[in-house]
Amino acid sequence: MKIDIKMLDIFMSEIKILIQGYARPAKGGYIASPTTTLIKDSGKLILVDPGANDKALLRELAKEKLKPGDIDIIFLTHYHPDHILNIRLFPQADVYDGNTIYRGDREIFYDGKTIPGAAVKVIATPGHAHEHASLLVETKEGKCAIAGDVFWWEDGQEPALDKKSLLRLTDEFVKDKVALRKSRQKLLQLADYIIPGHGKKFQVTRRKPGRHSDGPA
Repeated sequence: MKIDIKMLDIFMSEIKILIQGYARPAKGGYIASPTTTLIKDSGKLILVDPGANDKALLRELAKEKLKPGDIDIIFLTHYHPDHILNIRLFPQADVYDGNTIYRGDREIFYDGKTIPGAAVKVIATPGHAHEHASLLVETKEGKCAIAGDVFWWEDGQEPALDKKSLLRLTDEFVKDKVALRKSRQKLLQLADYIIPGHGKKFQVTRRKPGRHSDGPA
């Protein structure tokens, strides 16, 4: 049976990186806000990690001809303040984490596998934070993981992007190193592209069948 590519496109999600995450040491702490990503899926607008820089976010939404009231869902990968402060801009939106929907003072539990009513998969990725969750999105270019702080690095410290280097990436705020390594392995196996919490989107590289391993990562 011939597959209509145009029909397939209907079921694909669209992703737009509104703000590339940044993190740089400053006197007494950090200046940081995460990558903020807009997903269009199943007629819904989903904003992932609205971050802490309100002026930048409002500016980028305006470039997309969007207002805060147009956003249906805010998805939080985890609860570190640099990732969540801007939820105050979206009082009308449902707020999701890896297993709960927050609607005003009401908490609604969901199965934590997909965002209800959308084709976006939810992946439990603890380690950086115990509650951490990532999203896996089918797009025209392949499967894209919006990874939050499963992967992140400071400005100017871009890592090598081979699997071994990514698994060894230092995270000074990690809560569980073993869990974080497993979460990294999971996303590197599932995704073709990864959007880190702070840093540039990158493509996952895989070995061709038959090539020798260079040893344990």
